Order: sequence, then structure tokens, then C-alpha cells
Amino acid sequence: MTGFDYNRNDSSLAVQTPEGIEFILYPAGFPIRACAWAIDCFIQGVVMFIVVLSAGLLSRVIGFWFFLVLIFVLDWFYHMAFEVFAKGQSPGKRFMGIRVVRRDGSPVNPGASFLRNLLRFADSFMFLYLIAFICMLVSPGFRRFGDWVADTLVVYTANARIPGRYTSPVFRRGAMPWLADVPMAAPSRKLCYEEKQAILSFARRYPLLGKARAGEIADIWADKLQPDSSGEASAFLLGIARSLGG
Repeated sequence: MTGFDYNRNDSSLAVQTPEGIEFILYPAGFPIRACAWAIDCFIQGVVMFIVVLSAGLLSRVIGFWFFLVLIFVLDWFYHMAFEVFAKGQSPGKRFMGIRVVRRDGSPVNPGASFLRNLLRFADSFMFLYLIAFICMLVSPGFRRFGDWVADTLVVYTANARIPGRYTSPVFRRGAMPWLADVPMAAPSRKLCYEEKQAILSFARRYPLLGKARAGEIADIWADKLQPDSSGEASAFLLGIARSLGG
């Protein structure tokens, strides 16, 4: 897979295979990745506490050295083991509906996983995680330093949970129940294929964007498709998407 195109309007990444087949990746931002990291830290802490407590009952010396070994193993191989053998998902990432992949969308391999986790110490320098936050803030695809070196991405999975009462897959074609109550709308001119796909992509990701961000994106498109529209831009685009999707 070779193509890689970043959409600055909605942060999606278009990847094109050598055969000319294009698909879309949706990178996960800082908040959801921070939640996944917190869950993994909690799991690591619980495992460490249980094992060290059990070892300490046998011998304080054995417990101390076992504690040091366990810290090393959990710190260095916890994420790598899950990323390689669990389809790029640690327990925290699985719970939050995200996974690690290569930049072209292919599964992460042991070498890439080792690199991104080896450089976790650089992203978490002085335990402040400022380097990771700044890298994710300014880079396409919200990639931290380790992702840049390993050429990886953290993206939403097909079964990501969406806010509110909807729990159906976000990115499955046609699975947009939030459009059921949206009135159909029509643009002021004929749309080309790329514009139709962009609007449908917006509609699929609408629950994940948040009202404010969705409004910013919709304002850009609404001015082009209906300059004299006085209604809510997001509702207008969703109405077009419902019309396009039947």
C-alpha cells in the first residue's frame, strides 16, 4: 500500500493500495488514547500488586527481586505482546475501540511494535507526557514520537462505540441510525463523486466528532453547497447524506 492522503477538514486519512483501491482510516485523538492508556496502567498495577503480594508471602527477598523483574516485563512487553498477538489492541485500546496499525492500514508487526514501545520513554520524559501531547497535537494522524519512528497509527476500529444511545458500528456502510430523524435536504448544485463521498464520510463520523467540531466542518461545506442557507450547517449536511444514502 502506497498512497497516504490527510484530510485537513475532518482528520481522516485516505490510503490507496497499488491496485487503486482506496479506504479511509480514522486516527484516534489524544483524549481517547489517554483513556486507553489509563485503563492499561490500572490493569498493570492490579497485576503487579497481586503477583508481588503473592511472592512476598513466600519471602521478602524473592518478592523484591520478583517485583523488579515484573516491573521490567510489564513496562517493556505488556503493550508489545498485545499489539502483536491481539490485533493491535491492548485491553485499554480494545475497551475504547481503537487499535495500532501500520501507516498503510496493515497489521502492526513485531519490529514496529518494539520501536514504538521502546520510544515510549521519550514520549513520557519526566513522566509529564508533554512530548507525546505536543507531537500528537501538531502531527497528521495524531502520532506521537514513537509512532513517527515506527511508522504506525492508532485508529478507530470498525466496532468503535459511539456516544449516546447508539452502539452499532460507526464505519459500517449504511449503519447511520442517527440520520433517521433528520429531514432530507438537497444541495443547490449537482455534486461530484468526491463531494458525495466526503459528505457520507462526515455523516458516518458525526457522533464521534462532537457538536462543535462537526459544526466547524459543516460550515465549510454548507457555504459551498447552499450559500443562502440560514439553518444549522450540520443538519443540512446530514440531510444531504440521508438523501444520498436513500
